[in-house]
Amino acid sequence: MVAPGSALRLVLPLILLADRSAGVGFRFASYIDNYMVLQKEPAGAVIWGFGIPGAIVTVTLYQGQEINMKKVTHVKAPSNTWMVVLDPMKPGGPFEMMAQQTFGTRNITLKVHDILFGDVWLCSGQSNMQMTVLQIFNATRELSSAAAYQSVRILSVSLIQAEQELEDLDAVDLPWSKPTSENLGQGNFTYMSAVCWLFGRYLYDTLQYPIGLISSSWGGTPIEAWSSGRSLKACGILNQGPIPQDSVTGPSEHSVLWNAMIHPLQNMTLKGVIWYQGESNMNYNRDLYNCTFPALIEDWRQTFHHGSQGQTERFFPFGFVQLSSYLSNDNSDDGFPQIRWHQTADFGSVPNLKMPNTFMAVAMDLCDRNSPFGSIHPRDKETVAYRLHLGARAVAYGEKNLIFQGPLPENIELLAHKGRLNLTYYQQVQVQRQDDKIFEISCCSDHQCKWLPVPMSTFSTQTLTLDINSCYGTVDALRYAWTLWPCEYKQCPLYHPSSTLPAPPFIAFILDQVPGH
Repeated sequence: MVAPGSALRLVLPLILLADRSAGVGFRFASYIDNYMVLQKEPAGAVIWGFGIPGAIVTVTLYQGQEINMKKVTHVKAPSNTWMVVLDPMKPGGPFEMMAQQTFGTRNITLKVHDILFGDVWLCSGQSNMQMTVLQIFNATRELSSAAAYQSVRILSVSLIQAEQELEDLDAVDLPWSKPTSENLGQGNFTYMSAVCWLFGRYLYDTLQYPIGLISSSWGGTPIEAWSSGRSLKACGILNQGPIPQDSVTGPSEHSVLWNAMIHPLQNMTLKGVIWYQGESNMNYNRDLYNCTFPALIEDWRQTFHHGSQGQTERFFPFGFVQLSSYLSNDNSDDGFPQIRWHQTADFGSVPNLKMPNTFMAVAMDLCDRNSPFGSIHPRDKETVAYRLHLGARAVAYGEKNLIFQGPLPENIELLAHKGRLNLTYYQQVQVQRQDDKIFEISCCSDHQCKWLPVPMSTFSTQTLTLDINSCYGTVDALRYAWTLWPCEYKQCPLYHPSSTLPAPPFIAFILDQVPGH
């Protein structure tokens, strides 16, 4: 238990507490409930709900009989909402919270118990985020260890669509809960998200204070469903286009999931977001993903910052998973490689100028050809979450000298007269195995270009030389791992030697020599 940060040393009066549902019109927002985690210092947690316009609402936070703070506000018309911002609290708990509405001579009191303060992370995306612990490798072990993480609390948003932005969630599948083998392993693609849970568990192991996890995801959904009209307009998307049914199996109408499953959370004070989505854009607005994804991040950041009265950081950390591998009858299809590249706003790595304060987990080497859920749903979510949490530790928590991403070239030198292409990496690179096909060059002659595989010839700790003698024309570009299925499980050629993080895919034009430029 952590001592309260600013206790008022007052004695809590003994009063009769009503049920949370008591009193028509007076209630907390749908996600404010027993067992919740509220965002710790330096931010203040936002508490809000609904009431009778003009009524006075007093929110009291206490521990035992000791009051920590009181906040008083009024119910506003015409929204019929009330809101307070708690003083920043140190991590820990548990605390109790009471909200009392006074209207004339009538008082109604609500109570929420077992509240912890820590870091709150929102997890969103499509089916690879929606997959539950029951569906992953080592599920039995993971479910049995849940009881050891009682300070990691979970909430799962119901699958709801809306044509207009909702003020509050219509429903939750799983209210704030302590983790159990039952609520972590409900079934296939139901609550609770495995990536979300494992990410939070890894964070807790590192930080040793409470973590709150909110899962709001829906399988088979394009990014447009999770985007506001504002962010889509910023990318020139004004109208709904034809939806390919092969990759989009969930709700596809623009903004319907933003309206119902994200916007209602805007008042919540967050630490950050993690995201796993992109498969459903393989054949839908693929070429715009380098705009729609950064635009979504920017719009979510603006919305949560404003909705939380400035308590959620304006540029809060945003992590995401780069698409894994996928078995297809047409391995020449570059839909997945294009999306992987566009996920970085065509830079190859993050954070970058278009995507500040972001972090990425590369997953192309975590393939699963025998997955009972299809190869597009690999079962190794533990490694995904581990790589994500490394990025969070570096970007969100400022941990220094932590390797959180694989090696990417910082310089590409063409020595055409020697038939060589020299790559210099900005960090150490380990060649785990020789591969004569994973690097390709664009070889141009007679105004035509085609991609040719080129073998690795020599390498050292930070350099790699490619043999380009197979090209009798001009070498125009170089790309790495530009395929649906770059390698078998954890067997890609290039990794960082000490962190087992794979080199990410990239494409670079030789004249510019740096990936993403």
